[in-house]
Amino acid sequence: MKSFVLPCFTLLLLFIHTPSYTCSSSVLPLCNHDDTSNLLQFKNSFVVNTSLYKDSWLAELYCSSYPKTASWKNDTDCCEWDGVTCDTTSGHVIGLDLSCSMLQGELHPNSTLFHLTHLQQLNLAFNDLSDSSIYPGIGDLVSLTHLNLSSSALSGVIPSTISHLSKLVSLDLSTNIFRQNILRLDPSTWNRLILNATNLKELVLTDVNMSSVREDSLSLLMNLSSSLVSLRLDYTGLQENFPTAVLGLPNLQELILSENSMLRGKLPKSNWSAPLRVLDLYYTSFSGEIPDSIGQLKSLNQIWLTECDFDGLVPPSLWNLTQLTTLAFAANNFHGEIPSLLSNLKHLINLDLQENNFSGHIPDVFAANFTKLEFLALSSNNLGGQLPPSLFQLTQVFHLDLSANHLEGPIPSQTTKLSKLVALHLDNNLLNGTIPHWCYSLPLLKEIGLSNNKLVGPINEFSTHSITHLLFSNNKLQGGFPNSIFRYENLLQLDFSSNDLIGFVDFHQFSKLKSLAVFDISHNNFLSFNYDNSSIDYFLPNLAYLYLSSCNITKFPRFLERIQYLKALDLSNNQIEGVIPKWFNELLYQWNISFIDLSFNKLQGDLPNPPDGINYFSASNNNFTGGISPTICNGRSLNLLILSHNNLSGDIPQCLGTFPSLQVLDLQINHFYGSIPGNFSKKNAFKTIKLNGNQLEGPIPQSLAHCTNLEVLDLSDNNIQDVFPSRLEALQELQVLSLRNNKFHGTITCLSRKHPFPKLRIFDVSNNKFSGSLPMQYFQEFHGMMTLK
Repeated sequence: MKSFVLPCFTLLLLFIHTPSYTCSSSVLPLCNHDDTSNLLQFKNSFVVNTSLYKDSWLAELYCSSYPKTASWKNDTDCCEWDGVTCDTTSGHVIGLDLSCSMLQGELHPNSTLFHLTHLQQLNLAFNDLSDSSIYPGIGDLVSLTHLNLSSSALSGVIPSTISHLSKLVSLDLSTNIFRQNILRLDPSTWNRLILNATNLKELVLTDVNMSSVREDSLSLLMNLSSSLVSLRLDYTGLQENFPTAVLGLPNLQELILSENSMLRGKLPKSNWSAPLRVLDLYYTSFSGEIPDSIGQLKSLNQIWLTECDFDGLVPPSLWNLTQLTTLAFAANNFHGEIPSLLSNLKHLINLDLQENNFSGHIPDVFAANFTKLEFLALSSNNLGGQLPPSLFQLTQVFHLDLSANHLEGPIPSQTTKLSKLVALHLDNNLLNGTIPHWCYSLPLLKEIGLSNNKLVGPINEFSTHSITHLLFSNNKLQGGFPNSIFRYENLLQLDFSSNDLIGFVDFHQFSKLKSLAVFDISHNNFLSFNYDNSSIDYFLPNLAYLYLSSCNITKFPRFLERIQYLKALDLSNNQIEGVIPKWFNELLYQWNISFIDLSFNKLQGDLPNPPDGINYFSASNNNFTGGISPTICNGRSLNLLILSHNNLSGDIPQCLGTFPSLQVLDLQINHFYGSIPGNFSKKNAFKTIKLNGNQLEGPIPQSLAHCTNLEVLDLSDNNIQDVFPSRLEALQELQVLSLRNNKFHGTITCLSRKHPFPKLRIFDVSNNKFSGSLPMQYFQEFHGMMTLK
């Protein structure tokens, strides 16, 4: 996603506030009679819907929202109506601005709007034209210089007659905010429009389907070399190459091509558009290095290159673009150090360099130089060293993300000026020491991510106003559970897992956290919960992800009965005993749950039946008996099925070999009998198959050779009768092959494949009835055993 600074919306709102120069009836001619009639008929073809913008943040942001047509009444001068502009000599209507007028209804092909042939400016933005088309009659308004139909719920093919509007200076057909349907622009219409409308300064086609417009058609933009100022073709489905020469148009100030993932291109090595202020290539396939010539763009204000395919070093000249307010290079392959020259960019509001390969230390240049910086993201790089103290003196920053680097040392504990900070992410680093006091007390702080570091000491009480995300997992934090957390009714995510917290926690307290969606307190071996298992009064209405592994739980928690939409449940590594409650089996089919881990408990009786949409199901290391229900064949979305170390018996369902996404099948150490599934499908996803320690019989199925991604195959300690499965040589990813203690027989032969078992590390065929000599070619090709990692 883009960061908080959005590209300019100037064009989208064109003429929303265009002044209406009305005629004075005492001096100037009255409105033309035919125009009055045409306007009234146009008005009567729509209704005014005062709730039209209720669910549209864009309309609410940009519309003053009043029905301009309310002033349109018969027997009054239309030149005095809201939104109407008249020619001061003839009285003809030359301007019509009905933007944000709450109009709803269909624009008909014979609409009287198309009779207003003297119109020079037409703005119907932010109305609901109910999936109407732009009809060919639009081409009759040949005097139009400004046409804005943005955010008006139009659909269908843009008519070729729009190319008749040769006087156009500004055209905006962007963004449908009321419907999913979008406009489509065919190459022939595009070609005619660009060749005829040679005075175009602003062209805004956001969300218009231009997927069939190719590079040769885009090259026609050079026909607008003396006029084009702003070009927005974002979300248009453009493909192939974008002509580099367009970035050299002499008057171009704004180029926005974002969200066209298949659009390729390069930045020019010379001849840039000198007045360029906004360059937005977000989520395109532009690639290559940034040329040093970018330093020529002294007016550049925003540059968005996020999620492209750029690489190389950032040229030193870029750090001299002192007018930059947005520098967004996230999710590319840039490398090298971030230089102290960064301090030149004193006007930066948004700095986003995350998800690259930047290395070295973060320059300590932030205190005095970045008084406007609001968004700073350097996460997912290779940055090291200590946190620069100046980072914590940024008075305007609300988002600070330095996660997933190699930063070390303590978090600065000095008095901070981060009074506007909302989100702090320092997780996945090597930070040590204690959590400083200011992390608990910043007034606006809502998100704190400190997981996966080496932090020690207690989690203190919080005094900040409203916390929504607390992520402190996988550290070495000690002490008790902070009671102040129970004050935060807006808390969405709480993760204190994998620490050394101690003491007892009254689970009833969590019922106060009505917004809590993710709760993970796993792997705190000395932390225990107090809850009344005879009661279901504990109620967390929004809880979706519950992780209580290693929490010293002894009974199946009955409070689960009141959870409505659970998606993940982890009760592993506890002391829960007894049979699975009947109500739990019933809820599994109501929750739409995708992750269940009941492993390492003392559960017994029948296995719960995993629901159809399950991805991960583990019930290993319990005392379950009986077989696997045939209903498991409905769960074709399974990725991992782990039922090992139980007392299960019966046949292994044959359908498991056909599951397209199943990667891990672990049924080891049970009492399964019968044959191995014989119908492993082609292009399956298996990586691990462990069936050892059962009573399986028969041969190894031929279809196992279809498991081309398989890394581990353990069939040991069964009653399998077969010759050596030489056909498994085709499994080029196989690292573990164990056939130990079965009834294999005959010689171990090689099929003379060029590279048999190239990654094999464990090869165990002991305790069988093989005879003859060992094939030397196998041992010569066991490169996986020779290579140390």
